[in-house]
Amino acid sequence: MSRSSKILAALVACMILIPGIALSATMDEEIDFLLETVGNSDCVFTRNGKDHDAEDARDHLQMKRKRGARYFDNSEEFIANLASESSWSGKPYFIQCGDDPRVTAKAWFTALLEQYRNGDQVLAP
Repeated sequence: MSRSSKILAALVACMILIPGIALSATMDEEIDFLLETVGNSDCVFTRNGKDHDAEDARDHLQMKRKRGARYFDNSEEFIANLASESSWSGKPYFIQCGDDPRVTAKAWFTALLEQYRNGDQVLAP
């Protein structure tokens, strides 16, 4: 392989690999944000019919994130496949913040992700 062919191959590899690395970093930042926001909130997280505090919710979802990495390639898949329902029972997760109505975790995290991506100031959903 000539020197110019090697350089061209290296440039093509960079063009393919670098966007994937940037996407992964963005996904990780988004998921970190979602987990830290729920963990620092005053919300109640309902899982399999039992209420858990915000820190327990964050810790549980962080564990699922580590163990279930093969089930998501982006933030939306993380929400849909891991943060929305119990993999054990199939029951949906719920979140209730203060006097607000209880909502599905899927709806809560999806709205939070949208706010984050839009650059909206997020206080606590």
